[in-house]
Amino acid sequence: MIAVLGTLGVLLAFVASIVGMIVAGWGPAATRQSGVLDGESVQSRGLSLLRSVPLYAVLLAVGALVATVAMQEALFTHDFSIIYVAEVGSRQTPLLYTITGMWSSLAGSILLWGLVLAGYIAVFAYRHRKQAGDPFYAWVQLVCYGVSAFFFGIMLGPANPFATFSGSHPSNGVGPNPLLQNNILVAIHPPLLYLGYVGFTIPFAYAIAALATGRLDGKWQFEARKWTMFAWGCLGAGILLGAWWSYQVLGWGGFWAWDPVENAALLPWLVGAAYIHSSMATERNGAYRVWTVSLVISAFCLTILGTFLTRSGVVESVHAFTESDVGAYILILLGVSVVTGVALLAWRGDILRSSERSAGFRSREGMLLVQNVSFALLAGIILFGTLFPLVYQALKGTQVTVGGPYFNTLGMPLAILLLLLMGIAPVIPWGAASRGVLKRRLLIPAWAGGATAVACVAAGISSIVLLVVYPAAAFVVTASVRQAYLHVRAARTRHRSWARAILTRESGGHLAHVGITVIAVALASAVSFANRGSVTLAPGSSATFAGQSIEYLGQYESVTPDRHFVGARVMVDGQGPYRPGVSWFGSAVEPVGTPALDSGPLRDVYLTLESLPKHKDGKLTIGVTVQPLVMWLWLGAAMAAGGILLALLDRSHRSVRGVRAGGSARDVPAGEVTGARAGIHDHASVDSEAGSSGAHGIGKEEEEEEEEVLAGAGGVEGGMRPGANG
Repeated sequence: MIAVLGTLGVLLAFVASIVGMIVAGWGPAATRQSGVLDGESVQSRGLSLLRSVPLYAVLLAVGALVATVAMQEALFTHDFSIIYVAEVGSRQTPLLYTITGMWSSLAGSILLWGLVLAGYIAVFAYRHRKQAGDPFYAWVQLVCYGVSAFFFGIMLGPANPFATFSGSHPSNGVGPNPLLQNNILVAIHPPLLYLGYVGFTIPFAYAIAALATGRLDGKWQFEARKWTMFAWGCLGAGILLGAWWSYQVLGWGGFWAWDPVENAALLPWLVGAAYIHSSMATERNGAYRVWTVSLVISAFCLTILGTFLTRSGVVESVHAFTESDVGAYILILLGVSVVTGVALLAWRGDILRSSERSAGFRSREGMLLVQNVSFALLAGIILFGTLFPLVYQALKGTQVTVGGPYFNTLGMPLAILLLLLMGIAPVIPWGAASRGVLKRRLLIPAWAGGATAVACVAAGISSIVLLVVYPAAAFVVTASVRQAYLHVRAARTRHRSWARAILTRESGGHLAHVGITVIAVALASAVSFANRGSVTLAPGSSATFAGQSIEYLGQYESVTPDRHFVGARVMVDGQGPYRPGVSWFGSAVEPVGTPALDSGPLRDVYLTLESLPKHKDGKLTIGVTVQPLVMWLWLGAAMAAGGILLALLDRSHRSVRGVRAGGSARDVPAGEVTGARAGIHDHASVDSEAGSSGAHGIGKEEEEEEEEVLAGAGGVEGGMRPGANG
């Protein structure tokens, strides 16, 4: 009964997707036709069809929810007549890992993908319900319905989560993979990744709709960027939580192994970052429109490529699913997406290029171009290193690997360049900047970077990476803090509340940049100063490793219905005890290493059990890894997430709607005309409100710079008058 209900849910979602796609495609075509059909004009009927398109989003969401509830019910009740439940569930599995079992294998993960996509489509349909008669939004939903039809379609075929045994079924299941039932992050990391992966569908649909309808103004860029920022933020959070999970569980003391599946998640994140920055220039003055549209299409295609690598069985990875039949279908979806995107870009290429604006490198547009090219090159390096072994094996029949040295050697210079650009680009004004402006804005950050470099040399640091990363980080943090301070102070002189002055998109961007800089410093420090080794100890004895006192107290054993654990009780610098060991989950024969961690703001001590003694009082070997500043990886991630959240919640910005990109200044809401103009220079005049800042002792140059900061923010309510562009 549960299997039937789940299948009906999947079928409802599939049919709703197909019908919604047909209606969304037919409606716009009908509105362009004349004539009468059954006493009603064809145009009127087409408009009615357009207004009904969101209804199918509701049906799609209902079908996805029914299927998900049915799967959870089957897992809770241990319905082992369903093959998937028998593969991932067991009577001994704890409740949390029973719930997460839905996405612990291939078919269930596709169901989660479908659920998340249905949720995105439903939210989109609700947010734009008042524009239901607009052909543009019908096109957006047509693309979304097409993608959802694909995923629910394969759930009716090769990835059916509700397939049942034809005869007798087992009385118990084998349970989830042991690595998926020993850390709570299994309940957080995969859903966040899916929110990121699947979320790129909406911006992709916007891009296809814009190209198909010819609506290439700035409005869709503004809306698509909001969706992209949410998906990009979720994907980034998911990647870092995955690194944290790997660090805590896998026992090797690292965070990133350049695994193909890890790379597959990083690729759309990099391209998404490039799109977010490029779209700001496009929305503002029409710059880089071909580039921007190409990026958003590429981000979605890379998520589909990552889905193929994870679910086809073509790569060997601790993160990948076993070999399946869905790989060929996913490749078809990838091919259709690429061909459609390239064909539409070629069709609209002349229009996109006709209104582009170019800018020199001494402008924010120029720096964004350098930044985006760097993102693209870095993504290209990672993509080549990820796919080369697969292509080589297909052509030569021989397995090869591309490891860390390739990625680190080629990717590190670009990563450091991107780090520096995070400090440079936001402080340079839009349009051409004079040398005086550049000097004034970059001098203090440059001094901070130079002083940090001198301090590093004086401290005896010899690592080239650290001698570059530390000064670059000081430069970025100083530039971001200075720019945020100027923005808040300028907003306060316009009598805005502290909340309105601080909680803005600009503050969010600076906070995100500082968070990413903290991650870079922590990662470089942890890798450069890591000490790895082992100590062999008898019960009651101790040893010193990398300045840390390690004392072995004795063995520890724990047996529960779902887990058998054997390990050691260890003190670190008199704190503990910590229990590194090995675990057996459920009916598994092979043990899983279970590391222990003493984490602090200055250093982490990571313990693993390398060997068990032959008798209780015998010696054992404990692996020890000591790394500094690891905790700041996760704190930096939290800062970056907070910055993205600030940017998403800021409602003071509105769409430029095509100023200098085919629209007119009349389309720009009041208070944003200035921010939409690209010609704001260093010598902008000061309006009467800002003039009061002189009474607070602010110098003329600082006053002018505050004007530029507010203008460069994209227009703040009550800001500079429209004529203040020099």
